[in-house]
Amino acid sequence: MTKSKVHPVPDGQTCFPYLSARSAAEAIEFYKRAFGAREDSRIPMPDGRIGHAELSIGRARFFLSDEYPELGAVSPETLGGSSAAVVVYVEDVDALVAQAAAAGATIDRPPQDKPFGDRAAWLRDPFGHRWSFASRIEDVSPEELQRRLSAV
Repeated sequence: MTKSKVHPVPDGQTCFPYLSARSAAEAIEFYKRAFGAREDSRIPMPDGRIGHAELSIGRARFFLSDEYPELGAVSPETLGGSSAAVVVYVEDVDALVAQAAAAGATIDRPPQDKPFGDRAAWLRDPFGHRWSFASRIEDVSPEELQRRLSAV
């Protein structure tokens, strides 16, 4: 049996966050402005909702659709919060956070150096999704991390 490659998986990524929003079209435009996302594909449905969209921030790819409550796909807006977050590594976390704040993201925790070697920030988008953006600033051995954590 020969398998055809219908849709290639990006190199190195095999797990994809799948977000739902009350207005996926508005979310896509926000992600473009705030995070520099690229829209790779969009599948509109006959009822006007977006059935599936694929976006990328650098090499990190994620999926998005409008809410489909009949299928259990609801947004953090409908749920009243989110227990999950999307973590994305970027070249310059400070620049991305400034861009995202200017586009309307809420900064929950501003960029700060972490003992594990990242400079990281936490944001919330206008659709209720939680995001962490980080830049690697140094490689830290497990022993050094333990030393740093013990000193706190």
